[in-house]
Amino acid sequence: MRGIRGRWTGRGVTQPEVLEVTAPHAGRTSLRTLHLLLAAQTFIVVLVGINRRSDLTTGYVSANEFLRWVDLINMLVLPVASLIASVLLKRWLEARVPAGERRGVALAVLDVSFLVGAYVLAASYGTHEVTNYLHVRFCDGDASRLCEIVAFNDDSFSHWLFFSGFVAINLVILVLQALARDVPNAGRGDLVLVGANALFIAAGIFVNLAFEETGFDLPVVALLSVLAGVLWWRGGPRPLFVYYTVAYGGGLLATGLYKLS
Repeated sequence: MRGIRGRWTGRGVTQPEVLEVTAPHAGRTSLRTLHLLLAAQTFIVVLVGINRRSDLTTGYVSANEFLRWVDLINMLVLPVASLIASVLLKRWLEARVPAGERRGVALAVLDVSFLVGAYVLAASYGTHEVTNYLHVRFCDGDASRLCEIVAFNDDSFSHWLFFSGFVAINLVILVLQALARDVPNAGRGDLVLVGANALFIAAGIFVNLAFEETGFDLPVVALLSVLAGVLWWRGGPRPLFVYYTVAYGGGLLATGLYKLS
């Protein structure tokens, strides 16, 4: 806040002088926006589970039966909503990266990496949802060459794309959290909110790893959990370090305990 006071000039004239006044707690970043964005991602994860595991969206989108609603929503609605939340989180973190000689270069590299990751992730959804529908409907037990190609795109190629894009996006978010010095460490209340959102993600990871066939899922989850844990150890309880460690480490731990029981 700027104030004005008088300054004696020696001739009986008072000149105005600008006075800088620093408000208490100025510069401290509120974590409300962060909590809202993490809560949005949690809500989207819940919707993904409902869409995939209920019968609410199993009908066909149109009379020509080109896709089911579950496929269309998984391809064009929920991933877009999740990406919007990720973009807003990325922008929130970028605004808190301090100025410096290499700030522009670092943010440019991270921005390009994020865009490439988003494109590859989108390509994975476009490949997977269509071929998964065709695979389930027309290729169950069919060993023809056409169905082999459909199955490869469904079970392998789309997964390679997905995890490549997924890792790229999340690595960018973690690096930005490390660079965003204006974001304070998580306090007790923040830890509760961040941990609560992270536990929903951990539950989704557990269901995916424990009850479904795993491929790249396990190493990707392990990579992100270890990286976030190391960053937490080196950089303190920054909100997203805590979030990733609890979400991915918790999901991995729960899966391990379940498999050993």
